[in-house]
Amino acid sequence: MTRILVADDHPLFREALSGALEPYFQNAQIIEAGSLDDALDKLNQFDSVDLVLLDLNMPGGEYFNGIISLREQYPDIPIGVVSGSDSVEVVAQVMILGAQGFIPKVTPTREIAQAIMDMIGGKKWLPEGMEAELETVDDELKLLLQRFRELTPKQIQVLSFLRAGLMNKQIAHEMNVTEATIKAHISAILRKLEINTRTQAVLLMDKLQLN
Repeated sequence: MTRILVADDHPLFREALSGALEPYFQNAQIIEAGSLDDALDKLNQFDSVDLVLLDLNMPGGEYFNGIISLREQYPDIPIGVVSGSDSVEVVAQVMILGAQGFIPKVTPTREIAQAIMDMIGGKKWLPEGMEAELETVDDELKLLLQRFRELTPKQIQVLSFLRAGLMNKQIAHEMNVTEATIKAHISAILRKLEINTRTQAVLLMDKLQLN
């Protein structure tokens, strides 16, 4: 049986997408999740899931944490990002970070069904013409994304707090860990991103348009 996990924090969108896909996947089990934690719990409940359709900005998935967490914990499950934004920069980011495909939310249902079949079959899927547009993304951004991909979900969480202006002690309190642990995370972040200061880390996040 084909299993597809639809992870989006808008119940109406999840229900609409699940209902629209049923005629194309009559023998499939479509599972729904409303947050990243919920999605990870659902993946843990089932022996196999063939595809995750992931909303970028669902709770817990900010700063691409959704893709990175899923890639880290379930590296063999393909991820199709479903998003209201279809800018070439966003598409480049999710593809370099490990997505199997990118589906704008305005995509017709028949095309979404074809995209799902392609991704389950191991093919990448992008909207028509998008692959050519990705060639215009500058090499510096691609290199930065490759480095960003090496960060762990915890390190991304630390980065998000740095961007919000929190000090190490405050971050430690928010994450319920020691200040020494936060310092170790920051050192690892700087090393992986090949930078020297936390200010540079925040500027890089801004460059990646992480929000």
